[in-house]
Amino acid sequence: MPDSYLVCATPRTGSSLLLGLLDSTGVGGHPQSYFRSPDEESWARRWGLREGYDYREFVAAARVAGTTPNGIFGAKVMWGTHAELLTRLGPGDDLALLREVFGDVRFVHVFREDVLAQAVSWARAEQTGRWYLGGRGEISGGPAGDQGEPVFDAERISELIATIEEHNEGWNSFFAKNRINPVSVRYEDLDADMTATTERVLSFLGVEAESPLTAFHQRQADRLNSDWIQRYQAASIAGS
Repeated sequence: MPDSYLVCATPRTGSSLLLGLLDSTGVGGHPQSYFRSPDEESWARRWGLREGYDYREFVAAARVAGTTPNGIFGAKVMWGTHAELLTRLGPGDDLALLREVFGDVRFVHVFREDVLAQAVSWARAEQTGRWYLGGRGEISGGPAGDQGEPVFDAERISELIATIEEHNEGWNSFFAKNRINPVSVRYEDLDADMTATTERVLSFLGVEAESPLTAFHQRQADRLNSDWIQRYQAASIAGS
């Protein structure tokens, strides 16, 4: 059994859903996006950290908050967030730094095979500010108030497709460079069978669930997502 694990993801891959499922087992830590810099001050207040704290004090507090009684800590890092985390931990080898603060750490790579659907979901969330429904006490990306109806934007979707592909390549390069063999979780598999997918991650961590799996996050995709996908595909064909 490892000391820690990091869920390595890009937006709109079902990573928040997976975090909640792992949390619900009672043995998979309390994984959250603890290291997202815009939320650091809010987490620090929640944990009662003194002003002027050292960053490693923040990481230590995150470990306390994110660890279940069996000793496993979990957290999520998006591509880009991991680079900032490593920079703030100090100079040194990437994996050595992570092991220094997280102990025996394993990696869960969450990705979405349908990149267009991912980009559409991302574009819609950007416009509405609604990154998830439900939740488990998250600080970042919470449900927002009504910001009006989202508007189809083919240019933005194209930009996000390029961003997703860049970030996916970034994660793959990070794993290869550091000789890391993560457990891979496809959004499509998680969506089709949450129980089997979560149990596969738990097996990778060497633990078995002590509580029934509970999905704290609700599915957001609806007919609007399908409509945008079809419109984007039609526009791409017409432009080719």
